[in-house]
Amino acid sequence: MLHIIKSIGQVLYRVWFYVLVTIPILLFFPFLLLLTFSESTYPQFFWTARNLWARPILYGMGCFPKIVREQRMVRGKSYMLVANHTSMLDIMLMLVVSRNPFVFVGKKELVKIPIFGFFYKRVCIMVDRDDIKSRTGVYRRAQKRLDQGLSICIFPEGGVPDEKVVLDEFKDGAFKMAIAHKIPVVPITFYDNKKRFSFTFFSGGPGRVRAKVHQFFETGILSAEDTSTLRQEVRDVIWKELTDPSWP
Repeated sequence: MLHIIKSIGQVLYRVWFYVLVTIPILLFFPFLLLLTFSESTYPQFFWTARNLWARPILYGMGCFPKIVREQRMVRGKSYMLVANHTSMLDIMLMLVVSRNPFVFVGKKELVKIPIFGFFYKRVCIMVDRDDIKSRTGVYRRAQKRLDQGLSICIFPEGGVPDEKVVLDEFKDGAFKMAIAHKIPVVPITFYDNKKRFSFTFFSGGPGRVRAKVHQFFETGILSAEDTSTLRQEVRDVIWKELTDPSWP
């Protein structure tokens, strides 16, 4: 009986998540749409997404953010944000972590999500990982965004790994881009999102969602030949934190 009650609670919790995702978009739809007509208004769109969408979702789910920063981002400077990818909550928590406006680089499949997908395709850099031309085009679109003073966010595992995998191998894309554009890489560890809202339907529940922003990796003197070393060093920082967290 207790198991049945728990399962019903988890179903309601999951349904409530999608309600929270949808309501702010519907409520602010005309305003959000207006902010997507021009790339010049993206910072205002980002502020709205961060404060009127991501925060209400996390707090509404009972997932209260706790963020530790070993180094802080400078306002107006561009960065490459990378983190482990475990949950839909990663999107919301990343928005809360960074005050600097950034653009997600993500898989095109998210466009299929009703309502959310409509804005996703208008403001994010989409990539078809099976299409070489699409992957190449990401660099051009990212450069345009960086020229506008924005940052870029990529989950370098290239997707959400199997839940049994603590941290999948990283793809090169984020690190190639950071080196090419001479922007710092910001490693971020998400500790609890998989526990709070994984992709297993009968799972999850409210609680703290912790994140740590680690020391940045500068790329100013690096070349393309350093991509694999940078990729591994960044992964090692997140791996060490996930397997032996030094949480204060």
